[in-house]
Amino acid sequence: MLSCFESRRALLAAFFLSLSLMDHGVFADELFVTRVIDGDTIVMESGEHVRYIGIDTPEKGRPYYNEAKRQNEGLVRGRRVRLEYDVGRTDRYGRTLAYVYAGEIFVNEELVRRGYALAYTVPPNVKYSKKFVSLQQEARGQKKGIWSQEKPEPKKKKTVWDYILYKLRFLLG
Repeated sequence: MLSCFESRRALLAAFFLSLSLMDHGVFADELFVTRVIDGDTIVMESGEHVRYIGIDTPEKGRPYYNEAKRQNEGLVRGRRVRLEYDVGRTDRYGRTLAYVYAGEIFVNEELVRRGYALAYTVPPNVKYSKKFVSLQQEARGQKKGIWSQEKPEPKKKKTVWDYILYKLRFLLG
């Protein structure tokens, strides 16, 4: 039979173990994705914005933005996903930070593997950082996604002269 001291000690150990497991992503929420903002941010049915931990994809207006967003949409749009949390739960913009799983697919990892996301470590959320860096090196070596030789054609900036020529062509038929 356990003494009173041993019982308390065992209870405290179990309590701290459960807290430790919660902080390291063992517990996750499962939610429906209603919208894909870009390659690394989604909106859940609750309206909550979720930013993927450990990766970064091209921003709007940058090369490969559309491709990264399409890859993300193909993985999560209109599906239920599981969210796994790390130490930090929100970013400075109030978005939830999470590792995202669509079925058996680890979305953060898959985007890096396909070459449409960069490993982007922001402490204290470092759980999969080594894995992401390794996958990024593989994608780069295989020239996948943003690492490919083919760069998308940059958009030509419209000038006043382009507008005048457009109007002249329209007026002259």
